Amino acid sequence: MRGVYLPGHSDVDIREVPDPQPGPGQVLLAMKASTICGSDIRAIYREHLQGDPAEMYQDVVAGHEPAGEVVAVGPDPVRLKVGDRVCVYHISGCGQCDDCVRGYQISCSSPRRAAYGWQRDGGHADLILAEERDCVVLPDFVTFMDGACVACGFGTAYEGLLRAGVSGRDSLAVVGLGPVGLAAGLLGGKLGAVPRVGVDPSPERRALALELGAVDTAYAPDEANGALELLGAGAHVAIDCSGSEPGRATAISLLRARGRMVLVGEGNGMTVPEVSPTLIHPSIQIIGSWVTSLEHMRELVERLPVWDLHPEVVVTDRFGIDDADAAYQLAAEGRAGKVALVP
Repeated sequence: MRGVYLPGHSDVDIREVPDPQPGPGQVLLAMKASTICGSDIRAIYREHLQGDPAEMYQDVVAGHEPAGEVVAVGPDPVRLKVGDRVCVYHISGCGQCDDCVRGYQISCSSPRRAAYGWQRDGGHADLILAEERDCVVLPDFVTFMDGACVACGFGTAYEGLLRAGVSGRDSLAVVGLGPVGLAAGLLGGKLGAVPRVGVDPSPERRALALELGAVDTAYAPDEANGALELLGAGAHVAIDCSGSEPGRATAISLLRARGRMVLVGEGNGMTVPEVSPTLIHPSIQIIGSWVTSLEHMRELVERLPVWDLHPEVVVTDRFGIDDADAAYQLAAEGRAGKVALVP
């Protein structure tokens, strides 16, 4: 089969590798959709980050947002069969620690923890070997591309919104209108948040967010104060999907007193020059949120038909595996929506 590898320095290497065979507790998937995440760009494609074991790339097939069809199962499968349509929770944990038992394999600290596309072969290939327990069955309404979007981006956004308790009582500010920000706006609307305002420096991304109905209004960062005219006293919830220090500062500035801020976008740096008047006196709650749980991922795919929502609407560009280099170049520019590989 073909597999896409990321040697760093913005290079893409496509290799022919042996087809994997499922062992006990495993299934083999024919890949149908595998999307590119901003973390792939930040931590693998441009450079291989060192120091954090969770982000150390081990020269495996890239891609941690896979969805596909079961084409083979290992001995004594528990619930999956050939022909099932699934997406894959992208971290495979030990299955025994408290975090894994609660469905948060992302937080597993066992040496056996391995993320698809980072420490074990991922979805940018014709086939992927997955643990049966990591697979989420897709309802008929949910497309393979929907499933790939849920596997990380939409799941991450959903978790952040749940942690902030977003509901119809809330207004919502979304800072950073890349794929995760688009997901946050779309899901925030389904949870009842209104109005929803978006902030992003890219005019292309602001336009896409408005076209998709992910936000009600969109502003460039230097126009963000205009959002307060719509929000009144400020947003009840602000979710930062930019991962940038200026973006986080903008998110804080858009909050009302006793507002909740969710940090979803990966990246270092958050400066608050005057803590008392900025955070303490208005009683701002800051919430960190990293990926989602297996339980919430299953919940999300079950809600999509009820909400009549196809996450694949955020996918603006699709490429074959042989064109993976062009796909990564486009994703790295930071102007498009979601970019996908479709074997």
